[in-house]
Amino acid sequence: MPIQEDFEKSGAWIFKWRSYLPLLMFIIGIGAILDLRNTQFTKYDTIVEVICLLVSCFGLTIRILTIGFTPAGTSGRNTKNQVADHLNTTGMYSILRHPLYFGNFFIILGVVLFTRHIWVIFSYWQIYFLYYERIIFTEEAFLRKKYGDEFIAWANKTPILFPRFKNYQKPELPFSLKNIIRREYQTFFAMICSLFAMEVISDLIIMHHFKLDTGWFVIMSFSCLFYIVTRFLAKKTKLLKIAGR
Repeated sequence: MPIQEDFEKSGAWIFKWRSYLPLLMFIIGIGAILDLRNTQFTKYDTIVEVICLLVSCFGLTIRILTIGFTPAGTSGRNTKNQVADHLNTTGMYSILRHPLYFGNFFIILGVVLFTRHIWVIFSYWQIYFLYYERIIFTEEAFLRKKYGDEFIAWANKTPILFPRFKNYQKPELPFSLKNIIRREYQTFFAMICSLFAMEVISDLIIMHHFKLDTGWFVIMSFSCLFYIVTRFLAKKTKLLKIAGR
């Protein structure tokens, strides 16, 4: 099999299972925290947790600024095959070609930082870019075949992952909060659950006891309520649906 086809085939397989990268890093993270069981981090524990939360929220913000302006049939959660009813080239897509993956990097990084291990953080960088390299290759091969010169012209001036802010172009569609809530409530819930789980596990391993901080209790309770209500509205009503989004 030609290497290009091999890359596309392996990229399509990874694309289908791409949601499991956070689970892989979660397992590695727990193993790393076990190495800290005889170490005291009490003095800096709150600072570390705040940094982790802020880093993940930064990644979620990137996703929000991307999806809030995108039309239907793009930037979706499809896992079986590539879908692109429209080539996004404005908004976040005018400063980098894969803003959602850029956002995902920081969401997962916030969870990885809970390990307090430099080698885990460094390994995450390598795993992330190796993991998404094939996915990006497959996606761009699909877009090039479908949009041809339009894709090439956009790709020639737009970086893959790292933003080029001078290229920014105003989005074609207005920002839609309903679109964000409907399409990102699962991301928000998964992010909070991951951070909360790492907080509980790190306390049990490092501090040798379970301690439910008031702040984390409030955040987790809100995220659970938000998930339940939003899922009901998204599945059982048309309240969050917008034509063309």
